[in-house]
Amino acid sequence: MPWIVGVSGASGTPYAAAVLRALLEAGEDVDLVVSRASRLTLLDETGISFRDAHWREDLGDWLARGADGKPDTFAPDLGRVRYWNAGDLAAGPSSGSYPVKGMLIVPASTACVAGVALGLSKDLLQRAASVTLKERRPLVVAVRETPLNGQTLRQLVALDDAGASVVPASPAFYAGATHIQDLVDFVAGRVLDAAGVRHGLYRRWKGELGGGARDE
Repeated sequence: MPWIVGVSGASGTPYAAAVLRALLEAGEDVDLVVSRASRLTLLDETGISFRDAHWREDLGDWLARGADGKPDTFAPDLGRVRYWNAGDLAAGPSSGSYPVKGMLIVPASTACVAGVALGLSKDLLQRAASVTLKERRPLVVAVRETPLNGQTLRQLVALDDAGASVVPASPAFYAGATHIQDLVDFVAGRVLDAAGVRHGLYRRWKGELGGGARDE
């Protein structure tokens, strides 16, 4: 069964790319939903224009870049990815009978958080998240905004109460980051930790200064 990965319009498309790369490297299948707003963010942050008719080509270009925009050595297996248009409310992930392991929203904008918390289902991303909650499947929401106002905080509490895991996109520095990609990978790794997906994206804390090693 696949994981649904929803990409909303918040800044932080490198986080989504890192999660997608790690899922594919772990041999996981992915159902991808890219919101309309996130296409504008992706264009602004990477220069990539994500097109429905050429999604495989555009996704490959996106995942083949590091957080600094330079070419990476990763060669994604896009045969494991199924793409759904965010406006297609008749798509598979809109139904609870469609088998998936769970859903990761990365990055999650405050507008996306509000829509999911209120059950608005205005597009496939929000609908899939609502279905994930009602089916009691894992939902990980990587919110990327600062500062957070009281309304958004209450909505995040509502998501937590509904069973979602809220993972703020907050990089840590104890893992020995030396490049921006290390910080991105830490956040992506924490998202995957919340979903229970094995990865080796960052060095885990071992309880001693300077200890720990990158997971294999």
